[in-house]
Amino acid sequence: MNTKTLAELDYYRIKDTIAGFCKSEEGKNEILKREPLTNYSEYEYLKNLSREWAACYNSSKAVTMSSWPGISPLFGILKTAGASLDLDELYALGLFCQSQKKITDSIKANQQELNLKKLPSVAAQMPDLTGASKIIFGILNPDGELKELPTIREIKRNIAAIKTEIDSLIHKYTIDTSIAGALESNVPALRANRQVLAVKSSQRSAIKGIVHEVSQTGRTVYIEPEDVVRRNNDLIEEEYRLQEEIKKILLQATVQLADYREAFMENLPKMILLDATSAAALWGNQNACCYALSCGEERPNDPKAQEAPLLLGARHPLLGSKAVPIDIRFASNKNVLIITGPNTGGKTVTLKTFALFCLLNQTGFPVPAAEGTRLPLFKDIYCDIGDEQSLDQSLSTFSGHMKNIAEAINKASDKSLVLLDELGSGTDPLEGSAIAMATLDILIERKSFVLVTTHHGVLKNYGYTKESCINASVEFNSDTLSPTYRLIMGVPGESHALEIAEKNGLSQEAIQKAKSYIQTEQADISYLIKGLNQKHAEVDAMMQSFKEKEEKINLKEQKTFSREHNLKRREHDLKIAENKKELSFLKESRKRLENLVRELKEGEITREKTLAVKEFINDLTESIENHTEILEAEERNLDKAEQKQKIKNSSNQNIGTTDSQTRTQYKFEPGMDVLAGTSRNRGTLIKEERKGMWSVQFGTLKMTVKEKELTPVAKPVDNYKPSIVVDLAEPETVKSNFSDFAPSLSGMPTNHPVFELRLLGMRVPEAIKLLERQLDLCAMQNFHEFSIIHGKGTGALQQAVIDYLSTYPGIKEFKFAPPEDGGSGKTYVKM
Repeated sequence: MNTKTLAELDYYRIKDTIAGFCKSEEGKNEILKREPLTNYSEYEYLKNLSREWAACYNSSKAVTMSSWPGISPLFGILKTAGASLDLDELYALGLFCQSQKKITDSIKANQQELNLKKLPSVAAQMPDLTGASKIIFGILNPDGELKELPTIREIKRNIAAIKTEIDSLIHKYTIDTSIAGALESNVPALRANRQVLAVKSSQRSAIKGIVHEVSQTGRTVYIEPEDVVRRNNDLIEEEYRLQEEIKKILLQATVQLADYREAFMENLPKMILLDATSAAALWGNQNACCYALSCGEERPNDPKAQEAPLLLGARHPLLGSKAVPIDIRFASNKNVLIITGPNTGGKTVTLKTFALFCLLNQTGFPVPAAEGTRLPLFKDIYCDIGDEQSLDQSLSTFSGHMKNIAEAINKASDKSLVLLDELGSGTDPLEGSAIAMATLDILIERKSFVLVTTHHGVLKNYGYTKESCINASVEFNSDTLSPTYRLIMGVPGESHALEIAEKNGLSQEAIQKAKSYIQTEQADISYLIKGLNQKHAEVDAMMQSFKEKEEKINLKEQKTFSREHNLKRREHDLKIAENKKELSFLKESRKRLENLVRELKEGEITREKTLAVKEFINDLTESIENHTEILEAEERNLDKAEQKQKIKNSSNQNIGTTDSQTRTQYKFEPGMDVLAGTSRNRGTLIKEERKGMWSVQFGTLKMTVKEKELTPVAKPVDNYKPSIVVDLAEPETVKSNFSDFAPSLSGMPTNHPVFELRLLGMRVPEAIKLLERQLDLCAMQNFHEFSIIHGKGTGALQQAVIDYLSTYPGIKEFKFAPPEDGGSGKTYVKM
């Protein structure tokens, strides 16, 4: 990836900003020299480290980097025999030791609670520098000053005593009345770091000593008295001795630290890595970023891993709070995005945002987007953005564009991202459009990933005719005559040149003349695009309504499940209690029966004893029968209450005929088709075995089922031929009669979705029209699941169905049926 492309995409500007979050100069330099990586495992490793840093910063735990001065130049000093570190250099190494210990200790202490994996691994690889830290801070204070060691303390004491004596000698001269007339001032002066007296030149012989300086006028000489000279010489000797002792201490420390040179060299890259990934996390938190998921590049041989790129709520970081979040949803096998719409609508920003996010992701950085964003891996990026006109190279605007496009065509591969801004501009529109389509043809053959912006209407049609292309547009508010900067997928956009020109002051006369030159066909296309935009807005509103309803239904399902679970638990407890009662009853009855039998065995059998046994058995039988009758009565009451509740719910919700209502409308007869049990297995009634119990044939299996568990299958309505009115943007309505398709809807009325849509034997346009109708009905009537029988055949119909389902926004998922239910000749769809 050449630097010119990276600069045009603002990559270096963003990288400079991220580098500013580093704690060390060496970490900052590491980010500044880093380039996008083309190995998935390498940049994913950096992202994982940064993810864990983000988790640390989002928690209340004190896991953070601390700064240290640059230390890499000091490794040469530690290696050279006889070389010595100065105080600042020694202190820099000490700060590095402290920073490393602080971060390794905090990572280790919080790795379990924060579920850290990668950061502890890096920290564990760093050798311990505790010994080096003791050496350094054994002679330095925490602020970097040299400690008062015994030898240093003695020399400093001598220096202080000499300075005190010098002050005393000078003071004697200033208060001596015999020489007071010879002094220009009673305040001593400082010359060459020595205290001297200011003496009148005419009386210089009054004080014996060394003249250090004469004033410009010659009237004053600065004399250091002889006795002060001797003590100043002693002071210099002691100060020299102090410096030599400090050098000796530093040299000794340098020699000791040389043993830790390898440890410092091993730790520094890891500390720089931690600092750089920490800076990325801090920048990501400040800009509400996420870490993009992959599109499956790490598993190229796994078809299930190849997911389409997806940008959710993407915001260009340079726009700050002015950025309007955009979504870019690519479908499978759609690798060419053609964006149209008005000028200043955000087309170029969209191109740059996608490419910049890919570069940031491959550098190991987060991207300013919502969770769920997916980005692919590109090995090179080619772009033609802006005006490449050059007077020095004799390049016109068109020539500059062609130079960039030629490079892309010659070098692009299936791992390339190509950005073409205003493709086909700068020359004759007809020829420019032809070149643009030829360029896209070649890039499609190369399987490159292409993002294009254009104003050429012919490229909008091109996007519909090519399987690998998808149209998109930047939204334009016709009321305010201004762009909204939102991206609408699947719909081409208008340039709105006349509206923008009028808003910017072009006269009405010029506007009207321009409109008269626009061909009728172009106007028709504009009306069609307006209609599509209107329908797109309606679908968005409908999808939002469906989403809200789905959330409410999910909440109700959760409450219902909780209620049913509690009821089952109570029922289980009641059964246990009932079982205990029955066991107790059986034990008591058994004891009584055993006593009666024993009495019979022990004595002779009399008529009274025989009657007592018979009476006991009759009482026991009557008790069991009474208990059974009570339970059956309770069950009948519960069934009636449940049936009434179902009918009540159905009438309140107005959602059609329920199972309870169906049973009340039909009389069960032999030969009737029914659905049995909660599994809704379809069967045929054979005969009524006894009151409320029917014999049902399920294929080759015959079972006895309770009547209350059976639901009649309603007969289809014959000769149902509805018409559907589609309201477009035109003032007139277009009516389409779908009665011809009634047989393919398994006999069901065509204004209701069907459970099984049969497309066998149809041509692709006819089948897709029917599928579109089925999906619209599902969306309008809250129909969640159905299946499509398209067969295998040549695969054309199967592929057309899959392609259409891939781009329909209201589908949750779709998949082939299992082998026993049709396999790849049948597709299950969930809305």
